[in-house]
Amino acid sequence: MHQSNNMQPSATMREYLAEIYRLQEYSPTVSTTSLADRLEVSAPAVPRMLKRLKSAGFVKHVPYQGVELTDLGRKEALLELRRHRVLEVFLVQVMGFSWGEAHDHADDLGQGLNDALVAKMADMAEHPTHCPHGEPIPSEDGVIVDPNDMELVSAAVGYKGRISRVRTRQPDILDYLAANQLVPGTPFEMIGRAPFNGPLSLRIGRNDITIGAELAQMLYVSAA
Repeated sequence: MHQSNNMQPSATMREYLAEIYRLQEYSPTVSTTSLADRLEVSAPAVPRMLKRLKSAGFVKHVPYQGVELTDLGRKEALLELRRHRVLEVFLVQVMGFSWGEAHDHADDLGQGLNDALVAKMADMAEHPTHCPHGEPIPSEDGVIVDPNDMELVSAAVGYKGRISRVRTRQPDILDYLAANQLVPGTPFEMIGRAPFNGPLSLRIGRNDITIGAELAQMLYVSAA
């Protein structure tokens, strides 16, 4: 029998739930190995935490595959993503950090956040709907809007759209993308694709830029 669903997860539990949510975007179930890698914790630490999350009703175990969030766990994960993404916007828009610095600072500061602080930061940042990297910010009651976009590498020559999301945490890559205007909201046209997973050519304003397929996989786009 589960413990009461009124249980407030600890900061570490919230961090696990948010990371499981992120990983479930790529696979329905999440392995302990992938969690340990993403959270940079030791492999033995993960099963202990997952046992706590399971007993609290936040995750369920799928034999031989890993874990997945319950409805309760998903809501808590989305609330944690809201805290993190609002904090990122606050760091960039109000405090003047670069988007490459925001994620790590948000990770460091996130454990001390409560809902009152998040609400105040959202107010000061003029109630953002997306984080600096283009990810949608869940509402205060744990609802998230589907981005309705696709990977840039799926776009054909002649496609016109806007960059919607940038899916990397690496500051050096984010700095490079920003220097080349490859940021959420930027309109572009796909003007060339080399075969066999070769580089892509984009037109941004009056400038043409060529990027490798590996970098292109980090960019998501939506139709103009």
